[in-house]
Amino acid sequence: MTRNLIYTQAYTPYSNKPKACVVESRKGSSYAGVRIENISYPLTIPAVQAACCICLSEGQIPSKIYVQNKELDQLDFWVQEFDLEVIVTDELRFENTEDLTLPIDTDTVPLSKLKILLEKAVTPNSDFPVSAMLFTKTAYFEGVNVEVSDWTKGLCAERVVISKAITAGITEFERLEIHTKKGEVSSPCGACRQVIAEFLPYHDIILHHADGTTSEHLSIDLLPFNFKSTSLKK
Repeated sequence: MTRNLIYTQAYTPYSNKPKACVVESRKGSSYAGVRIENISYPLTIPAVQAACCICLSEGQIPSKIYVQNKELDQLDFWVQEFDLEVIVTDELRFENTEDLTLPIDTDTVPLSKLKILLEKAVTPNSDFPVSAMLFTKTAYFEGVNVEVSDWTKGLCAERVVISKAITAGITEFERLEIHTKKGEVSSPCGACRQVIAEFLPYHDIILHHADGTTSEHLSIDLLPFNFKSTSLKK
């Protein structure tokens, strides 16, 4: 993937302070992450969390992290969690980072792919794997839930897949599909619904439940009174 500086893809309409980093895995693969803000400020995804969770969702273990400076939210936690080597560099570019955009073709059967994708979920605490696919008109992104030692630092599958897309510079979406192996209903948590409302406000959300049934919803129906305000910048 060759594109401009990574931080230009950051979604920061409220702070206007873009942040970015690149995580290199133990196997040498590199994954970019950017700051992704939410109008509900506590749900903002820091660049370091995005990059590390994306790396983990791809079945890789973070080893190094490249930053422009060390003033990044959650940096200390992730450095300690995986004993990361921190490398300060002048520029962060997309060259040599993994392109996680997948083309839609005749083999793209969402439920089949979602079932396979469940095996990538990182769930040492809950043992509750979730998979997600986020579609554009011509491509899609994959995501699974990621847990680490501090539950508040992990990300749900929905936020992982949105992080991948935003980092790739994609903001126009068609639909989101979600699947769980266990539980009564496959459904986004409240936090994910607020994040979904930020990027897919009136989009189709297709839920593949553990019992084999499927239900379709509009995102606005999943969170009809999501937080929003014209008083905040965007």
